[in-house]
Amino acid sequence: MAAGKIGLRMRPAIFLFCFLVFISSLFNSACKKAVEPADLILMNGKIITVDDALPQAEALAVRGDKIIAIGRNKDIQRFRGEKTQVIDLAGKLAIPGLIDSHGHFSSLGESKMILDLTRARSWEEIVAMVAEAAKNARPGEWIVGRGWHQEKWVKSPEPNVAGLPFHYELSRVSPHNPVILTHASGHSCLTNAKAMELARITRTTPDPPGGEIVRDERGQPIGAFIETAQNLVRRAMSAAQAQLTPEERENRMIKAMVMASQECLSKGVTSFHDAGVSWRTIEIYKKLIDEGRLQVRIYAMINESNEVLKEKLPEYRLIGYGNNHLTVRSIKRVFDGALGAHGAWLLEPYADLPTSSGLNTYPADALRETASLAMENDFQLCVHAIGDRANREALNIFEETFRAYPEKKDLRWRIEHAQHLHPEDIPRFGQLGVIASMQGIHCTSDGPWVIKRLGERRAEEGAYVWQKLMKSGAIICNGTDAPVEDVDPIACFYASVTRKLADGTTFFPDQRMSREEALRSYTLNGAYASFQENLLGSLSVGKLADITVLSQDIMTIPEEEIPKTQVVMTIVGGRILYQR
Repeated sequence: MAAGKIGLRMRPAIFLFCFLVFISSLFNSACKKAVEPADLILMNGKIITVDDALPQAEALAVRGDKIIAIGRNKDIQRFRGEKTQVIDLAGKLAIPGLIDSHGHFSSLGESKMILDLTRARSWEEIVAMVAEAAKNARPGEWIVGRGWHQEKWVKSPEPNVAGLPFHYELSRVSPHNPVILTHASGHSCLTNAKAMELARITRTTPDPPGGEIVRDERGQPIGAFIETAQNLVRRAMSAAQAQLTPEERENRMIKAMVMASQECLSKGVTSFHDAGVSWRTIEIYKKLIDEGRLQVRIYAMINESNEVLKEKLPEYRLIGYGNNHLTVRSIKRVFDGALGAHGAWLLEPYADLPTSSGLNTYPADALRETASLAMENDFQLCVHAIGDRANREALNIFEETFRAYPEKKDLRWRIEHAQHLHPEDIPRFGQLGVIASMQGIHCTSDGPWVIKRLGERRAEEGAYVWQKLMKSGAIICNGTDAPVEDVDPIACFYASVTRKLADGTTFFPDQRMSREEALRSYTLNGAYASFQENLLGSLSVGKLADITVLSQDIMTIPEEEIPKTQVVMTIVGGRILYQR
């Protein structure tokens, strides 16, 4: 009887236990069903997130175009489904998709369609390349090239003016074809007699504002044009291109953009800040995105006249067009020229050309008007300024404008290049919240002749002063200025962390970035500089799954091994768009 009573008393407990087991199984089953499988999983990697909350991980999961989980291998396994694509990284390094924060997208593509002069070691080599091109060209057809740099030639041509060759040899090998060869920087060009004839340039042609027709001692043009003077020749070339149908012109630009996109993906670049585009270019971007043919994300800076901006700025503001493939919310202005062409606007004359302090290529009053238009329409302003005077004048205009619109916050205005600064202006970047959009590769590419242009004191005080700027509180975003330099971010990363020149010397090593600083400048800082830090720049849950996978761990390998690193895979929005 007692046993029966005990059994009766135990029944509720047994029932409760069974009930709890049943509820637990239902709960576990529901939890399992609640975890929707990922579309893509990366496993067994070293994942550097650039997210302070979780700096490093082994695996991550992607659903659609966003990251849904990141952590240890075992944590990510639960997102694996029957249709999930799983990639074993086998210890390789995965980092946020790299952001080139300053380049010229269609020009990058076009550079693949013309003479590549980047590896020419002498003027004679260039003349020989043009001679070969002229053999295959139709009479009257323009021969176009880009990438030469007189400071990289093994010897100076004879005769020359400031290292720039006379056109005679070029004209001799291409008498029936106009030729235009653009400097690597894009800030000067060399032409032949036929091109000058078509442009109607003679001894009496005046220098345009912000430009120079380089002349010999008798005043005759030698065939070299600096800054805005290039437009005298380019207008003649444009007149010839105007004979193409609108469809032919558009198809050429589309071809260039598709080639640029492929080039970026092969180098691990997932986002590209296009520094200076027209309204027409934006329309072509939209067309390509609608057709699914533009796979790199574009942050476009408009470079149209103030008159056009007044009419069209509100209409063309775009945030995240085409599933975050195009954003238009910034304006570009070119305030001076390039240091290599003696066009950078300096406070003191050039050390190697005392008759010149460079060129102001855009009037200050016009820039003030642009600044007001940017404020009134909530656009970011990005100003090309290389020389110390150009930087000072641009900062002055920024500061004036900020004071005139005190209600405007979080502006993130940028100075593009900021290559040479006066020591007094360095702290102003941090104080004003101005972003320094710089190119690490320019430091080592230009380093062999910067001291020649500026002198030792000015070069040390203000040339490519990354650490000084960061200590001021300034944000630095990185890039290549492609096609001025190769769009390759590995070479730029190496330049940023070593400042090592081709001869093995180091250009003022105290200004080197750490590897963490360099990676951030190419990822999260680039996202911040384009108001996209909530979408891009780090590998974080909820952000777009833009990922670059590298063959080596650039964060730990010996410095000399970094340039050997290859891009293994480029992922944009969870889609593998490049695989070696």
